[in-house]
Amino acid sequence: MITVEELADALGGGYAGDGSLELSGPAEPASASPDQIALAMDPKYAAALSQGEARCAILWPGADWQEYGLDAAIFAPRPRYVLSGVTRVFDPVSVPRPGIHPTAVIASDVQLPSDTYVGPLVVIESGVKIGAGARIHSHVSIGQDTEIGEGALLHSGVRIGARIRIGDRFIAQPGCVVGGDGFSFVTPQPGIVEEARATGAVAAEDQSAYVRINSLGSVVIGDDVELGANACIDRGTIADTTIGDGTKIDNLVQIGHNVRIGSTCLVCGHVAVGGSTVIGDRVVLGGRAAVADHLTIGANSVITGNSGVASNVPPNRVMMGYPAVRMDQNVEMYKALRRLPRALEKLAKAEK
Repeated sequence: MITVEELADALGGGYAGDGSLELSGPAEPASASPDQIALAMDPKYAAALSQGEARCAILWPGADWQEYGLDAAIFAPRPRYVLSGVTRVFDPVSVPRPGIHPTAVIASDVQLPSDTYVGPLVVIESGVKIGAGARIHSHVSIGQDTEIGEGALLHSGVRIGARIRIGDRFIAQPGCVVGGDGFSFVTPQPGIVEEARATGAVAAEDQSAYVRINSLGSVVIGDDVELGANACIDRGTIADTTIGDGTKIDNLVQIGHNVRIGSTCLVCGHVAVGGSTVIGDRVVLGGRAAVADHLTIGANSVITGNSGVASNVPPNRVMMGYPAVRMDQNVEMYKALRRLPRALEKLAKAEK
């Protein structure tokens, strides 16, 4: 339980009414019990307060909290940001006690800080360095000579390859893979792909077998980065694949070899980024966006969901569509496409 006053302090906001009222957690207004705080941070949600039993609510600035029969209220000038604080305060996830499970396999030269938690069937290979406060859950594997900063949270089934460099407060959701080999192959003679790129057509009926280009580079990840479940980041061929500070990567994302992603980027689910592409700071890639290889996406750009980027994108640009163009241009193209059947019908009548 936490009091209204304590919660307001944790959120960095103000409150009114009974600050000693104890709260067990958040709830939607219509289903809130007397010991829960109702989330009514917009006037459109306030009407539902009468359907629940909440004595306290989070409201928008200037709201008349007494009008809703509340004993206390906390005010949210930026609702979604306040919501992040509420979920952090009431998160029920327990922090495991430090210790190493007897089934874990840890190389003899690895020295873990005393506050580290290592779960069942974890494998940590020789030369690994891990900072204080790490929580490494079951079935995680960490390859040779990898370094991970302080406060890491590695959920079950995470795979981190050899020679990887990761900063502080790294979060890896279940099943993500950092440091797999890049998808890089070549043929002894120019193959079908090279012919298609050069001429736009394919005349060859045969080609030699593909030969692997080994990945000698690493992956370097900054501070405060989070990887979603089953996300994959390939190591570089010669240079490193890099992810900047504060970047958040969603589930089932593929980051190809040699890619460089800047700081504070948001990469949503099912995004695929081709090898050697450079993405600037604060870029947003919407869900299922695809970015071709060897491109540059400028800082502060937004690529909307389902878009396919096939050419360089300047900074501060919003791109949409397949192939992606400026959003305003894409909207006009879509409008024209919807008008096309009517225009063709008029044209057919005129021809008659």
